[in-house]
Amino acid sequence: MKIIKDKVAKLSFVALLMSLTAAMFYTPTASAHGEKSQAAFMRMRTIHWFDLNWSKDTVAVNDTMTISGKFHVFAGWPETVDKPEVSFLNIGIPGPVFIRAGSWIGGQLVPRSVSLELGETYEFKVLLKARRPGDWHVHTMMNVQGGGPIIGPGKWVTVTGSMGSFVNNITTLTGETINLETYNLSNIYFWHAFWYALGLAWLAFWVKRPLFVPRHIAVSSGKADTLISAADKKVALGFAVATIAIVAGSMGTTNEKFPVTTPLQAGLLRGMQPIQMPESTVSVKVDDASYRVPGRAMQMTLTVTNNGDSAVRLGEFNTAGVRFLDPAVLQDETAYPDDLLAEEGLTVSDNSPLAPGETRTVEITASDAAWEVYRLADLIYDPDSRFAGLLFFFDAEGNRQMVMIDAPLIPSFI
Repeated sequence: MKIIKDKVAKLSFVALLMSLTAAMFYTPTASAHGEKSQAAFMRMRTIHWFDLNWSKDTVAVNDTMTISGKFHVFAGWPETVDKPEVSFLNIGIPGPVFIRAGSWIGGQLVPRSVSLELGETYEFKVLLKARRPGDWHVHTMMNVQGGGPIIGPGKWVTVTGSMGSFVNNITTLTGETINLETYNLSNIYFWHAFWYALGLAWLAFWVKRPLFVPRHIAVSSGKADTLISAADKKVALGFAVATIAIVAGSMGTTNEKFPVTTPLQAGLLRGMQPIQMPESTVSVKVDDASYRVPGRAMQMTLTVTNNGDSAVRLGEFNTAGVRFLDPAVLQDETAYPDDLLAEEGLTVSDNSPLAPGETRTVEITASDAAWEVYRLADLIYDPDSRFAGLLFFFDAEGNRQMVMIDAPLIPSFI
């Protein structure tokens, strides 16, 4: 009976080990991201992306494309999210389908984390080099220490060609040109296989011994000391000494072969230059705001005052990357992602030109399926049910003014 139990335990352990090993090599293909599952308040009240441009919809392997635009750091940053004092401009893609060849904020190269100021607006650009063929959802993204990734709008980009032809050549500080895609790849394979084999040898040594049930019985009966023999201790010591020797030896030979090295750069870049946005001559007060659940529409009552010299009209409301436009004022010409663009989603009770010095109270409705598709309506279930967004006003000559709004949002279920 004891022999049968031992064999069953060993087979169970081996089966579990094989399952875990198989899981390590199973990598299902991902095509898009979980931006819809990110809390609505995170997308509405942190980073507001606008004027985005994906330079290409189709790009060949080894060719480059850029994502550029602007982002506004919301002054009313939520208390539950750490401030963007340590942030990293990133791109959200499903794996290494592109490599980032360069990132800039305000014209300054930003290869590492930066400090951003609340209430400021910044220009950015990211240069990407295509690596893996396929259709990929490419997002803007800001990683914030303590706040996680804040995902911006995404657009489908098609990469053509063959991944086998991809090269990533760089010139080192010593003048050597190498291809990072294949550099020292055989060495990487060797060490992975070596440590994997060493680990299996360690497991095999103990698998041949009595496993779970016999060991439990021995421990329960006070005979735990009998489970480890003198030979077991010698083998364990041998594995430990060999591991230390191999690590020390390989480190020594590596330092001898590569005497010139620099550490990874992990400092924080400060002093990012924000855009000097034209001072807005339009002031907006949110009298009330509600979200009508059955109609998938947000309704606002705004009191708008024009303190400028020319008449203006409201053309766009932008929140969480979704753009609601009044087609009588603004037509999109930027090939913005269709699922994030409500070209006729903005209606204004009176959107005639607001004359200089005039104050008007208007009813605004921003309606589109995107409220539900992108789960922005989940905001009404948040303990701090507030929304934020950008309003864009235009004069007759096409000049634009940006106004930030922020207010509580009350749900309506009728």
